[in-house]
Amino acid sequence: MALSEEALPTASPARTRALVWELLRPRRGLALAAFAVMVGATAFGLLPQPLLGHIVDLVAEGRPASELTTPAVLLVLVAVLQGGATALGLTLISRLGETMLAALRERFVERALLLPQERVERAGSGDLTARVTGDVSRVAESVRNAMPELARSLLAIVLTLGALALLDWRFLVAALLAVPVQAHTARWYVRNAVPLYARQRVAAAGIQQRLLDTIGGAETVRAFRMEDEHTGRVAKASRAAIELTMRGVRLVVGFYSRLHIAEYIGLAAVLFAGFLLVRDGTASIGTATAAALYFHSLFGPINNALVLLDDAQSALAGLARLAGVATLPPEPEPEPEAGQEAAAGQGREVTVAGAGHAYEAGRPVLRGVDLVLRPGEQVALVGASGAGKSTLARIVAGVQRPSAGTVRLPAARPGAARAVVLVTQESHVFAGPLAEDLRLARPGADEEELRSALDLVGALEWADALPEGLDTVVGEAGHRLTAAQVQQLALARLVLADPEVAVLDEATAEAGSAGARALERAAARAARGRTALVVAHRLTQAATADRIVVMEDGQVMESGTHEELLALGGRYAALWEAWSDTRATAG
Repeated sequence: MALSEEALPTASPARTRALVWELLRPRRGLALAAFAVMVGATAFGLLPQPLLGHIVDLVAEGRPASELTTPAVLLVLVAVLQGGATALGLTLISRLGETMLAALRERFVERALLLPQERVERAGSGDLTARVTGDVSRVAESVRNAMPELARSLLAIVLTLGALALLDWRFLVAALLAVPVQAHTARWYVRNAVPLYARQRVAAAGIQQRLLDTIGGAETVRAFRMEDEHTGRVAKASRAAIELTMRGVRLVVGFYSRLHIAEYIGLAAVLFAGFLLVRDGTASIGTATAAALYFHSLFGPINNALVLLDDAQSALAGLARLAGVATLPPEPEPEPEAGQEAAAGQGREVTVAGAGHAYEAGRPVLRGVDLVLRPGEQVALVGASGAGKSTLARIVAGVQRPSAGTVRLPAARPGAARAVVLVTQESHVFAGPLAEDLRLARPGADEEELRSALDLVGALEWADALPEGLDTVVGEAGHRLTAAQVQQLALARLVLADPEVAVLDEATAEAGSAGARALERAAARAARGRTALVVAHRLTQAATADRIVVMEDGQVMESGTHEELLALGGRYAALWEAWSDTRATAG
């Protein structure tokens, strides 16, 4: 897959700045308070240099030691005040950054969940997971460490230069001799770092996608003896990432070398200016000392600010990738083609008219499918792998948009959030108490409703047997559920959501042969009283449906009851005969 062509978008600098301002606007009060406190803390930090210069003058003039007491006490007091104000300012900046980051994460997740499934699949799960893990971590690290330190360093630079000007404008001119070298270094670094770090993030996403493909399809890789090929792909992606990393290391080494040259130029110029001013009697030794100390104190803030460009550029690259998803406009509804009608929630029937779909141009997986599900009817989809069953199910569920045709769905039941709920064979257990996992389907459900839903799908017995009942933590780092229990949990969520239409896409496939019949009965109870479209994993499940629809090559070939299709002697009858022979042989 050409990741660079299929990857989700990266926001432009203008869009990234607009998003940051949008997140900052409701927090302007906190931002102003943090800025004011940091200005005060930095101002306190500028007092030790003139106090030390005053002490130098007192010593040079031969004053008694008692006169050193006052400036010494003031130095201690300034240190205490500066420490307290700095701690408060950094706390406020961190709070500002964390709240903005939390809002950004929420925006990203909200927008990512609304992305069309086919767009996520084209980009690859590695791209999305790299953004929500690596990029979020990089931005979070910058917010917690780099941003507060960068803010303090920039304030210290500005105010220290102002203090140099107050001592004597010529000290400021001497200090500014280092600026051209520093500015050139910063421009050179940013010009090279921004594209380099962006390429590094894309390369990281590529590695993640290769690993996900290889690990997720490990059985297929081994079955076709493709281990060397997949290992080579991962190694190639890793070598590309390593090369980009080493280019980054060389870039940072050159960056530091140029900074040291700037420091030497600036300090030599300030010391020489101090020598000339003291010789001419226009400045005291203490003033020259204070100027040298001021410039020396700039080493830390300037180096920090420039060095933090490394973290800032990496974080900005990650922020642009997050903003690329967070600022995506809503996907427009596809315009109906000639002769098509716009879908609308009228009546209680599910109507699929002329549905066609292709994941790749010129390779349709659905071809003009017409299907009507009557209210409360249980319809089973059967057919060989690749017949288009799951695609049709996803289209009815609203997960996939048809390339052609329309789908009409009934309105949601009173009190239900959605008209249609899809349950697949790959259900997820969210980390947390079992009760909260169930309440994802109905947030306000009480314990009695949860227990009733579990009982309906045959899961109450094992749920009560958990160490803490419904309060038991399940999922990652919690109690691990079996594949059958996971599917029962998904079916219980379906019951709680109470949709008008239930779509079950091989929802009983993960149970294995032993638990298949029990899970099929659970699925039937969960779908009772609803219009249901069931992609049948086993023909025994299809045989109990009100109607069976046989698909082949993306088209509906047969439709009828189990008895009608057997009597027809067509494709379904052949499938049933093959299924029955297999079961008899296994028996």
